[in-house]
Amino acid sequence: MPVSSLKHPFRNPILPGFHPDPSICRAGDDYFLVNSSFAYFPGVPLFHSRDLVHWRQVGHCLTRPSQLPLGRAATSGGIFAPTIRFHNGTFYMVTTNVTHGGNFFVKTQDPFGEWSEPIWLAQNGIDPSLLFHDDHVYLTSTGMPDEAGTDVKIQGIIQSEIDIVSGCLLTKSRLLWTGTGGAYPEGPHVYKIGDYFYLMIAEGGTEYGHTEVIARSASPWGPWEACPHNPILTHRSYHSPIQALGHADLVQAHDGSWWLVCLGIRPNHPKVHHLGRETFLAPVEWDAAGWPHAGYEGRIELMMESPRLTPVAWEQPAVRDDFDTQPPGLKWNFFGPPDPQDWSLTERPGAVCLHGHAAHLDAGMGCVWLGCRQEHFDYEVQTSLDFSPAGEGEEAGLTVWMDSRHHYEIYVMHEAGKRLVAVRRRIGSLSARVASQEIPDGPVILCVRANRIFYSFAWITKEGKECNLATGETRYLSSEVAGGFTGVYFALYASGNGRKNSTPAYFDWFDYRSLENSGRLGIDSPIKELFRDERAREILNRNMPELLANPVANWQANFSLVDFYAMSPENITTEKVLSVDAELRSANIPG
Repeated sequence: MPVSSLKHPFRNPILPGFHPDPSICRAGDDYFLVNSSFAYFPGVPLFHSRDLVHWRQVGHCLTRPSQLPLGRAATSGGIFAPTIRFHNGTFYMVTTNVTHGGNFFVKTQDPFGEWSEPIWLAQNGIDPSLLFHDDHVYLTSTGMPDEAGTDVKIQGIIQSEIDIVSGCLLTKSRLLWTGTGGAYPEGPHVYKIGDYFYLMIAEGGTEYGHTEVIARSASPWGPWEACPHNPILTHRSYHSPIQALGHADLVQAHDGSWWLVCLGIRPNHPKVHHLGRETFLAPVEWDAAGWPHAGYEGRIELMMESPRLTPVAWEQPAVRDDFDTQPPGLKWNFFGPPDPQDWSLTERPGAVCLHGHAAHLDAGMGCVWLGCRQEHFDYEVQTSLDFSPAGEGEEAGLTVWMDSRHHYEIYVMHEAGKRLVAVRRRIGSLSARVASQEIPDGPVILCVRANRIFYSFAWITKEGKECNLATGETRYLSSEVAGGFTGVYFALYASGNGRKNSTPAYFDWFDYRSLENSGRLGIDSPIKELFRDERAREILNRNMPELLANPVANWQANFSLVDFYAMSPENITTEKVLSVDAELRSANIPG
């Protein structure tokens, strides 16, 4: 649907950055949404909305180590897909800890407060979901059935009836459905809508072949009739900036309309994604035969028509976090439950203090690390670091982190009696310090700026001069390169690389500033728009005279400068793009 025809548009994704496997429920006029969190702590972020478009984080479902035992989990271990449901005044969140214990649920009557200790479930598999119907509670998951007399174990959607108080299974798990033939039938949800029970699942795996399919039955146990127009949602083999749609959950709004949330990704060029799997919203219409139609003919767009609900927008998070709240703000995560001796917000009030020890970033779980998600392609992060390393190997700084084998960092270190600021890139088995400069004593501001193609790393002098050190491509922090199910974080860290740091690292503040939709010309603007403006043309001519001397083809003029760079890195160097970026930001030219 053309954006110009939208009367009240909203922008997808509704939760950008690493917010995968969404599940949603309604309680009156309030909506609550959860995402998987893997090895990060606290676990299962919880969001609240009144209009399905504007969301605010109100907490986490798993806030105590007793709820979230992780051991030495890898980045993509820990908590897999959750489901949230509301029944008779109580909220239930059911999920899987693949590292420890399997399936469990927690509950609360106050979603803005604490949740219960885990109630463990004997049913195997992943992606559990709950259906409350009459006096029965059904537990559905992806796994292998445990039916009496079953000789051959078949992977598919399984279900049992449970006691919601104790979590005990009242029946053995039975195979419900193996789907329509797509790989990896998973992410099941069963709903009672009208005269039918509907079973909705994902197929194809949580990547580019992802789809969502649905079936129905007169009984919660089947047999199941597949929807004649399956898949009801997919961008498989479809040209769109959004890919991998699937793992959806349905909700009926308080005005009677139907909607779904699902995961998706926004790949770069070449086709890789580093922000992680994000949460998208789409309308659902039911036809006369009782089948759902999702989005616009099974597709989702970046701009879509908003629900006809009264908009309720929340206050936007501040750019700066001064670390003046205890515990840290809801956007912050640790990599696994932290040791209280490793960090403090009271040792120096108004700063977060990190005590680096022997574990280093490459070690993964156990490193001293406090991070927040990258939620925008174009952004700027800055932090003020007060750290005076006294021994070889001591360091602290800011890492751009996908996992323990794929990360870039700018950090302060001690070497040969000098205090240095340096940049290191870790890509799989390769690790190299690619730049360093000696810096004076005292606090230093570290800066990471990014677009869809690369990160740039700089430090800022006391006089305000920005000193660029190095860059790193976003693609090498992508899921296609690193593997796994997560997305990029920005994290403050400290490490002694084999021993305890002799001094703490104090981070006085942290700025996260989105540079998207700024209304100003930048390197992410279409080349044709840069050509139209006289000052922008002058900047291009100073830095890339060959671009003006050899005009691009009409079809290429719609690409941004960073897209053009990605397609022709041999013709446009990173240094030239950075120079144009700096001059355009300084010129502040309206777009």
